[in-house]
Amino acid sequence: MPVLSLVAPFFNEQDSVEEFAKFVKRLTFEVKDRFSLDVEVVMVDDGSKDDSVACYKRSLEGTWRVVELSRNFGKEIALFSGIEESRGDYILMIDADLQHPYDVCIQLISALLTVDDLDVVYSVRDDRMEESWRKAIGGHIFYRLINARQRFSIPENAGDFRIITRQVADALLQVRDKRRFNKGLYAWLGFRQKAISYTPNARAAGFSKWSRLSLLSLSLEGITSFSALPLRIVSLLGAFIGILGILYGLRIIVEALIYGSDVPGFPSLMSAISVLGGFNLALLGLVGEYVWVAVSETKDRPLYIVRRVHRSSSNA
Repeated sequence: MPVLSLVAPFFNEQDSVEEFAKFVKRLTFEVKDRFSLDVEVVMVDDGSKDDSVACYKRSLEGTWRVVELSRNFGKEIALFSGIEESRGDYILMIDADLQHPYDVCIQLISALLTVDDLDVVYSVRDDRMEESWRKAIGGHIFYRLINARQRFSIPENAGDFRIITRQVADALLQVRDKRRFNKGLYAWLGFRQKAISYTPNARAAGFSKWSRLSLLSLSLEGITSFSALPLRIVSLLGAFIGILGILYGLRIIVEALIYGSDVPGFPSLMSAISVLGGFNLALLGLVGEYVWVAVSETKDRPLYIVRRVHRSSSNA
C-alpha cells in the first residue's frame, strides 16, 4: 500500500498536542479508507524549550517519528529535515498549530491523486487583505520585486502547506542551500503544480512565533537568494544621481563664468555629501547581504544536526 508522510515542524507547541493528535488520528482513518494510503507522521522539534516532545510521544498513535534537532534552526530547515526523514510516496506538509484546515488537507490529497500528470498541489491564503493593509501592500511589492525578470514565478500568498510526490521531494532534497527560502525553491523546481485557495483556522493554542522582524529577515533572504534586481535598482539610482550631479556642476560653472554668480558653498556641499554618503552606505549594506549569502553557502556545514529520533513501537 502506498504511504503518505505527514510532515509537521513544531516549536513550543505543547498546548496544542492533544488537538493535533486527534487531527492526525482522524486524517489517518479517512486517508486509509478513502484513498487506500498508509500514513506515517514525521514531527520535527525545532529546538523547543517546553515539553512538546514528551507530549507528542504520549499522544500520537500509529506510525510516527519525532526528529529532535539539537537547537533551533528555523522552520525552513526543520521542514527540510522532516522531508529528508520521510519515507512516503507522497508528502503532506502542515503546521502543528492546526491553522491548516482538515478539509483542505483532504482536498490537497484528493487533487494530487485524482488529477493525472500532477506533481504538486499547494495552498494559497485568500485572507491576506483582511490583515494589516501595510502587510498586504508590503507582501505584494515583495512578490513583484522577487518575480521580476525570472524564468519562474513564486505564487503570491502560497506557503509550505502543500502535498508533493516522492519525485519532487527527492529533487528538493538535492538543493542544499544553507540560507533557504522554501517558497522560492518550490517554484524554482518546476514540475506540474496546482493551487487551492483556503482560509486558515485560528491557532489551537499559543501564539505565532513569527515576529515582524522574522518576516522581514525571511523576505530579505528570499530576495538575496533569488533576485539581483535590488542591486540593479541601486546601480541605476546611482547613475541617475551621478548624472544630476554633473548637470548641477555644469550649471554652477555656467552661472559663475557668464553671470558672475557666487558659487554655492557649505549648504550645497553638505547636501551632496549627505545624499551620496547615505547612498553609498546603503549600497554597501546591500552588497554585504549578498556577500554574506555567498559566504554562508561556501561553508561546508550541515544544514541541521539531529539530537535524537524518537520512534513509535510500530516504527522501531
